[in-house]
Amino acid sequence: MSLPNETLQWMQNAFRIEAECLNGLYERFDAAAYEQAVELLKNAPRIGTCGCGHSGIACMHFSHLLCCIERPSRFISPAEAVHGATGFLQEGDVMVFVSRGGKTKELLPILDICRKRGVKVITVTENHESVLAKGADVVLTQYVNRETDRHNDQGTTSTTSVCAIFHALQAGLIEATHYQKEQFGVVHPGGAVGERLTGAVSAEQKQ
Repeated sequence: MSLPNETLQWMQNAFRIEAECLNGLYERFDAAAYEQAVELLKNAPRIGTCGCGHSGIACMHFSHLLCCIERPSRFISPAEAVHGATGFLQEGDVMVFVSRGGKTKELLPILDICRKRGVKVITVTENHESVLAKGADVVLTQYVNRETDRHNDQGTTSTTSVCAIFHALQAGLIEATHYQKEQFGVVHPGGAVGERLTGAVSAEQKQ
């Protein structure tokens, strides 16, 4: 069975649309804001991440990335956050919120908890005038040109946008903390990555 040309065109468009999104993010890169965010994350004893839907899935990804460079982190479900899970965070820790519009109602009471407990807040959003942006210590600008589907509905390009922001933060944290592959090899001995890291470290030790 061959797909209609129009269907193939929409599939190809997905790559073009998301490439344009990444270019737009690059053009909107705010060095001062990213520097502040990296500094907060670098010094935080613990880091929480929180978002709904696709934003929440991206937050789970970021928490895992942070753990990979030994920055203790966990995704805090919006549903569980107001039932005690925010007790994970203490004064001086950091919470990362993701909300494209900056007004996701499930996140607003969590923001209040963070403010009361002395938890620093980083918000990723398009809307700098939103509640989540105005309540943050640092705001990182999300940019989305459009989603990849015909109806501009599904959380595709918007998820790529958030992940790209998180990847930039991860790259900055690796530099700021001087994190080395030898350290990563200790916490990631499994799989092909673990084999590569272990082999690279062994080769360097023999030299």
